[in-house]
Amino acid sequence: ENLPPTRDNDVKVQVRACALSWIDTKLLSEIKLEKELLPVGREISGVVLEVGRKVTFFQPDDEVVGILPLDSEESGLCEVVLVHEHYLVRKPEKVCWVEAAGTVRDGVRAYTALHYLSHVSPGKTVLVMDGGSPFGTIAIQLAQHRGAKVISTAYSLEDKQYLERLRLPVARVIDVSNGKIDVAESCLEETGGLGVDIVLDAGVKLYNTEDESASKSQLLPHKHDIITLLGVGGHWITTEKNLQLDPPDSHSLFLKGATVSFLNDEIWNLSNVQQGKYLYILLMIPILEDIMEKLSSSIFRPQLDEPIPLYEAKVSMEIVQKNQARKRQVIQF
Repeated sequence: ENLPPTRDNDVKVQVRACALSWIDTKLLSEIKLEKELLPVGREISGVVLEVGRKVTFFQPDDEVVGILPLDSEESGLCEVVLVHEHYLVRKPEKVCWVEAAGTVRDGVRAYTALHYLSHVSPGKTVLVMDGGSPFGTIAIQLAQHRGAKVISTAYSLEDKQYLERLRLPVARVIDVSNGKIDVAESCLEETGGLGVDIVLDAGVKLYNTEDESASKSQLLPHKHDIITLLGVGGHWITTEKNLQLDPPDSHSLFLKGATVSFLNDEIWNLSNVQQGKYLYILLMIPILEDIMEKLSSSIFRPQLDEPIPLYEAKVSMEIVQKNQARKRQVIQF
């Protein structure tokens, strides 16, 4: 309601679909962006209604997709939003609204992990933890497209069956749902004892504590397991922001010449303002365009739930924020 006038570089978009993603309130607090009311839904697809006078990339009636910036005052769960042109790219005609909005964030995460942090290439072996998740699915498909051999863990029988039905089969699916399978042993067996080149985790167990729930304890690998299965010169890409490595852990990594990188979804947004904008234009726009191209050519086949009507958005967001959604939740207008 009461949208401000369209500024020079703004694009007014009629939203057709908006994906829901977990909000990292702790990160927002650390960078002084926390407030009482937070906009929900940042991954959008829609139709351009109007453009500012300096906009060069788009014109009315273009179909677009993009990610609202971290400091956006706008929510993607609106019929109409104003977005700076640098946060949008064209949506291919063959890609539907829901797929476009539902894939763009996981695509950016996968590119960040496998292209910028670990340089996946043909012949490499990649372990994707929790491959049945929306992010895991896109990461597997990107690694396979780059010619890598992929091993994945499954957190349930349903996930295992889903991974085994992928168009390009995963080299090995390790079902960890019963807690009896040793991930490190399975990976070393699959690689002839050499270890994997790239590990993309979905969280790790830092300590052998007894207060963890049985399900969480058995699904997450211990950090020692990941270090064990990592090959010489390997890359460990972790989503564990509080990862603590003890001297013996560091020594093991040193002996292997291995590296640890942290996968932060928001790194493109967190550079200082001018450099951040420059990075975004230089790096993000080609990434977003490539994600859409891979969607259009069916290289990416996302894990999406059934489209959700706007009146169910609140319930869906609560599920997402509790990390209970196993498929990407997308609101369709």
